[in-house]
Amino acid sequence: MNFLSTWLTGAGVLLSGALFAQSTTATMPKPPVAALQPKELKSPFGTRLDNYYWLNERENPAVISYLNAENAYFEQQMAPVKGLEEKLFQEIKGRIKEQDESVPYRDNGYYYYTRFEAGAEYPIYCRKKGSLSAKEEILLNANELGKGKAYYQIGGFEVSDDNQVLAYSEDVVSRRLYTLRFRNLQTSQLYPEQIPNTSGNAVWAADNKTVFYTRKDPSTLLDYQLYRHTLGTDPGKDQLVYEEKDNTFRIGVHRSKSRQYVFLTIGSTMSSEVRYVEAGKPTAALQVFLPREADHLYEVEHFGNDFYVLSNAGAPNFRLLKTPVKNTVKTAWQEVIAHRPDVFLENMELFKDYLVLGERKEGLLQLRVIRWKDKQEHYLNFGEPTYTAAISINPEFDTPVLRYGYSSLTTPNSTFDYDMNARSKKLLKEQTVLGSFKKEDYVTERVYATATDGTKIPMSIVYKKGFKKDGSAPLLQYAYGSYGYSMDATFSAARLSLLDRGFAYVICHIRGGQEMGRQWYENGKKLKKKNTFTDFTDCSKFLIDQKFTSADKLFAMGGSAGGLLMGAVVNNHPEYYKGVVAAVPFVDVVTTMLDESIPLTTGEYDEWGNPNQKEFYEYMLSYSPYDQVKAQAYPNMLVTTGLHDSQVQYFEPAKWVAKLRTVKIDNNLLLLHTDMAAGHGGASGRFKSIHDTARQFAFMLLLLGVKA
Repeated sequence: MNFLSTWLTGAGVLLSGALFAQSTTATMPKPPVAALQPKELKSPFGTRLDNYYWLNERENPAVISYLNAENAYFEQQMAPVKGLEEKLFQEIKGRIKEQDESVPYRDNGYYYYTRFEAGAEYPIYCRKKGSLSAKEEILLNANELGKGKAYYQIGGFEVSDDNQVLAYSEDVVSRRLYTLRFRNLQTSQLYPEQIPNTSGNAVWAADNKTVFYTRKDPSTLLDYQLYRHTLGTDPGKDQLVYEEKDNTFRIGVHRSKSRQYVFLTIGSTMSSEVRYVEAGKPTAALQVFLPREADHLYEVEHFGNDFYVLSNAGAPNFRLLKTPVKNTVKTAWQEVIAHRPDVFLENMELFKDYLVLGERKEGLLQLRVIRWKDKQEHYLNFGEPTYTAAISINPEFDTPVLRYGYSSLTTPNSTFDYDMNARSKKLLKEQTVLGSFKKEDYVTERVYATATDGTKIPMSIVYKKGFKKDGSAPLLQYAYGSYGYSMDATFSAARLSLLDRGFAYVICHIRGGQEMGRQWYENGKKLKKKNTFTDFTDCSKFLIDQKFTSADKLFAMGGSAGGLLMGAVVNNHPEYYKGVVAAVPFVDVVTTMLDESIPLTTGEYDEWGNPNQKEFYEYMLSYSPYDQVKAQAYPNMLVTTGLHDSQVQYFEPAKWVAKLRTVKIDNNLLLLHTDMAAGHGGASGRFKSIHDTARQFAFMLLLLGVKA
């Protein structure tokens, strides 16, 4: 039965004991009602009743019918702005230079780049030998590979040392379970072997035939096994090199910049371990750099006779050390860059003559250049109040040129080469924004809200010139606030469609991220997680009080763990918001964290706590959006998910919406949209994904009464 057509023609459908009722009038459709099937969820610290647990059954036809019914209801409610949604899509797409290519980078004698052809969804991966004027070689055409597939994504991409063979991976489901493939770059022929359920990346040894890769558990999706494969042989005979038994850790593999070592990284949120083998001796046993320790995170790079170590041992904001290759015990480590309480040391790039550090101070990224021979140093000057700058792809050691990326709320994504000798920069490319865009037409600000506990919360704001701070303008407030991920001020061509319609856009750098250093993260996790939520609502109150907007014009948006944020703030302060967009939201915190069979759960204990311990169980329960839904008025809400989501399973937002429908006491819009062919990142392809953005923008404009 085509449920969608049945729904739209006005027929009711009986599903698992619940009637999905459709009004006989097109103007007053009723939302679908999910069946009540109470299930007791028992834990050592209490029993909860979940009326919608049955929605976990991905293969149940009734579940698919319910999701289709919600999609149909979404289409009905959005019908008044369907034309506007298409206009927004064309508007955003129209700013994209369709025939485009990335800035080439040089690696092992070749220049590598990707390019797009007009009208094409996916990139074409290319290279040129020795010079940019050389003949182009097409390594992969993702448009051909993805033809006829609802979803297609290239994962890892690595070329052997002799430049003859490409290892790459692809995902056709959006579960982030990648199949590893190999292509002969001289003949363009594929090798016969296909290796499923990998993390997507492969690392070549120096012999051009040995490949290291990590395999995922297909149920939990944790990367837990390291294998060694010999090109041209049966993958079923691959050698298991390492298996991680602790399911709170996951593994990854990469090659050092020097190409001399293969590193296995083993990490959880709060602890890490590195093992390594010489790339020229791939069958040798892995060596342990330093055994894992509680609350010690470290990462390793190789340069000359030393390993360089970024470590937070006794240094919450990290410090840089080095140790001889032949002696990696802690007592041999020598300090290179000391810990600083006001500067977070984020990353490093090693060159023959220079050390480059990515640092974060007062929430802003800085690039620090130090010359090895005399320790002379300087910082790059970027000249804007809020921006992001980051070390880019720098595969070569013996060069004085640093490649870095730059962006701000008003400056499109830009790629620079910086001559560290001459201290001069060269703009290689600024993202082309077609149409009438001029960055001088927009204004950025950096302001601070005072949190409940007195902490100053930074915000990055952008709006078009002429914006009035009298409370009359709409504003979109965005944040994430988890895992120590910092939400930096970057450019978005799509966002112009809101700014040009009078919106301000605000990024709230709330605790749980790492914008203000490691302590910023520590104060927004586990038993301090509620700081993340109150920071966001304190920012909302500030924006209303300072008349950047008003409660009937304020919109909030967050995705994934940012969707958890949305769920918490609408429970706590629904009165602040006209509308909320919760994308792939993690909202059923307690149930998910108690279920170790759900993908990625066990690796999250260091972020949220382990609910098998009473203290964490009760704290999680006190903020879990699904558990804390209450009989109150909620803002208008759009909730999105993907059926194949591997990070936040589709049933979390589906259950949340079903429960909200039965409990909330308002008549505001509550919409659920499920992409039946996508996962956590939404649709694949550069144009398909624009539909997601246009849909969200159209929802907000609908609430403002804008229909064209």
